[in-house]
This record gives sequence, structure tokens and C-alpha cells, in this order.
Amino acid sequence: MEIINAIGRRKAAVARVYLNEGTGKITINKRALDKYFPSSILQYVVKQPLQKLNVTEQYDIRVNLNGGGFKGQSEAVRLAITRALIKINPENKPPLRAEGFVTRDARSVERKKPGRPKARKRFQFSKR
Repeated sequence: MEIINAIGRRKAAVARVYLNEGTGKITINKRALDKYFPSSILQYVVKQPLQKLNVTEQYDIRVNLNGGGFKGQSEAVRLAITRALIKINPENKPPLRAEGFVTRDARSVERKKPGRPKARKRFQFSKR
């Protein structure tokens, strides 16, 4: 099997995933998953699509990650892994779609507007 690649984005994070047959090793920016994401919750988020399809031990995954914070990064990796698994076998799509892994979450930070302290916040109103 050749290397399958896919891209996932969330907020400001971009994840490029390279997936090939192997033993279940996940490497992010040349570091092991548990070293890059020490939090077990974020490790769980990354592995969700693999666990849903029971293929955790079948693929080696290499990820290039940049931008965003750790939560956005973990969700970007999840989307990229989901897209790679769908490329391998299109029949994987319905169970992954049912869990909500296929949908790209387009929410991002709203830009700051001129003459305001933040995007929607206004300065304190003074009547006199």
C-alpha cells in the first residue's frame, strides 16, 4: 500500500497526515503522540476515528502540524486522519460521519473591528 496523505484544519491549526500500513505508531512533528500531547484527552481525540473503525494497530501515522493551540491542533489531526481513512476505503465514511468526524468545524476567531477593544466588545458608555 502506498502512503495516503490528507489535510485537516481547525481554527488556526493545519495538520498534514501521511498514513501507511504499520503497527499503530503515531508521530507528530517527529515526536511521539504522548510526548506531543501529554493530555490523555487530546490523545483520545486524535485516536477517535481509528478506534471507531477498530484499526488502531493497522496504520503508522506521520503528522506535520503547525499553527493554533493544542485543542485546535488535536481536532485538526482527527479530521485529517478521518479524511485519510475515507481515501483508503470509502465505506468507512458513514460510521465516521455518524460520529461527526467528517464535518470540518469552520468556526474561527472573529477579527477585531476598528474603534473597538475586541471583535464585539464596546467601550464603556458614559452619559455625561
